[in-house]
Amino acid sequence: MRQTSCRALIAAALCACLSLAALAAVEVEQLSTPELQARYEVLIEEMRCPKCQNQNLAGSDSPVAGDLRREIRRLLEEGFTDREISDYMVARYGDFVLYRPPLQRNTLVLWLAPGVFAAIGLLVLIVIVARSRSGSGARQEDASGELSEDEHRRLRQLLGEDESGGKRQDD
Repeated sequence: MRQTSCRALIAAALCACLSLAALAAVEVEQLSTPELQARYEVLIEEMRCPKCQNQNLAGSDSPVAGDLRREIRRLLEEGFTDREISDYMVARYGDFVLYRPPLQRNTLVLWLAPGVFAAIGLLVLIVIVARSRSGSGARQEDASGELSEDEHRRLRQLLGEDESGGKRQDD
């Protein structure tokens, strides 16, 4: 009885391992010519998976990426050019599907934002350095370190002293 349950456990573990290996299978289907295969590999490297956000089609295991790879393979076999395939994908999924979207009005922010933020950061750095060198940075108006009469009175009040300098007798 014990030997039977041990065998069943081993068989279940083996099946689980084999099913995981089947999920991690790599596409091995080749295109009809080496030139088409080379174009295919470049296209799936340059296109982004719509589901995975920052993964290209070549590195994504999502079902959507698999569908797009099959679609690209089909379009290549039908004689579409790389530009036509890119246009087809952009028409279906938007500029997001491209890792390097074209410079257009709707993608202008993507292209200009890094430069604008770098310029702002450089400007802030220059202002900080200039202020620290000129000595006009944030400092107190009275640098003598002396307390004013009002500050002395407030301090005595907080410390519980009376006006003559002695401790107050509260019950």
